[in-house]
Amino acid sequence: MFPTPQKLGSDTASALGRCAAPAQAGQPPSPTPHLLIPFATSTDEGCQALRPTLALPHLQRLLALASHRQHTVCASPGTDAELSLTPPHEWALAQALGLVDAATASGGVADGQLPWAAWAAHAQLASPDTAAAWFTPCHQEVGAGQVTLHTPDRLALSDAHSQALMAALQPLAAEDGIALSWVAADRWLAQGPVFADLPSASLDRVVGRHIGPWLGTGPRAAGLRRLQSEAQMLFYTHPAHDERVAQHLPPINAFWVSGSGVCPTHARHQAPELVLADALRTPALQGDWASWQQAWQTLDAEVLPAWLAHAQRGLPLRLTLCGDRASLTLNWAPRRPWQVVGQRFLSFFATQRLSVFDLKL
Repeated sequence: MFPTPQKLGSDTASALGRCAAPAQAGQPPSPTPHLLIPFATSTDEGCQALRPTLALPHLQRLLALASHRQHTVCASPGTDAELSLTPPHEWALAQALGLVDAATASGGVADGQLPWAAWAAHAQLASPDTAAAWFTPCHQEVGAGQVTLHTPDRLALSDAHSQALMAALQPLAAEDGIALSWVAADRWLAQGPVFADLPSASLDRVVGRHIGPWLGTGPRAAGLRRLQSEAQMLFYTHPAHDERVAQHLPPINAFWVSGSGVCPTHARHQAPELVLADALRTPALQGDWASWQQAWQTLDAEVLPAWLAHAQRGLPLRLTLCGDRASLTLNWAPRRPWQVVGQRFLSFFATQRLSVFDLKL
């Protein structure tokens, strides 16, 4: 859903920039470079078990140099932050893009109502104020007392099968006032009034987990659940079902609704100063914490040195680290040469004290 190549996930689609170094000194003034790292840590026991072994020296030195920190808990009062419909990294992205007020965690936007579909597919909307959502074809695995969701990036869903299944669903969706159009194997654009004020859970919340805590409530959600039930029966009798079974692939037996809402007119569709490092996402969603650890170490060794050097030169910089419950944005303000020397001295000793696990994300 972002206009540049890297991917974050089906709700936020592709990154706004590659994991590159910030602009060099002497170039024309530009917005403060901003590095966003989703899934920087997790409350999962497997992730927490890595506390004694995860060494991120460049990140630690960056933390020591920061001039200001803003910790944001991304949930309404009285709500379990880990069960919010919108994960912290999506709030951070929405703030950077002007979808919400950057001064607050939600900017007055209700949980689960970041309009990623309308924002990303604005050129395909019937009108700029059309409400939209993503329908993601998926496999729901029924287990002991729970239903687990698996998405196309792990299901080898072909474009042909995706298009055929969407075409079969289109007449049923149209009866509910929903227009479907194909965008990619894992994304069908759904347009209709039902999505205007509909809270929906991000795929990054539900992938690989029991879907129960993130099912919608209310009349509009109930109508969509009926359509989802009809889709389940429709997909089971579709030729694509038998073809996937013959190929020993899990059947597509459902779709998930996410990214619902109307895109505000003031939203930005490009943010060249923002760099999204999403290498931690896939292993985190899969619960593969050994691979997550390796991805972090690679990120620290190959990406962060340039950002550290930028901060050490006293140039402005912003870094946002996101976990399951909250995000932390750190800022590096411009500094004079004598301040740069002092900060380098302090960061050398602070390196040993700081850890990404101490950030309570």
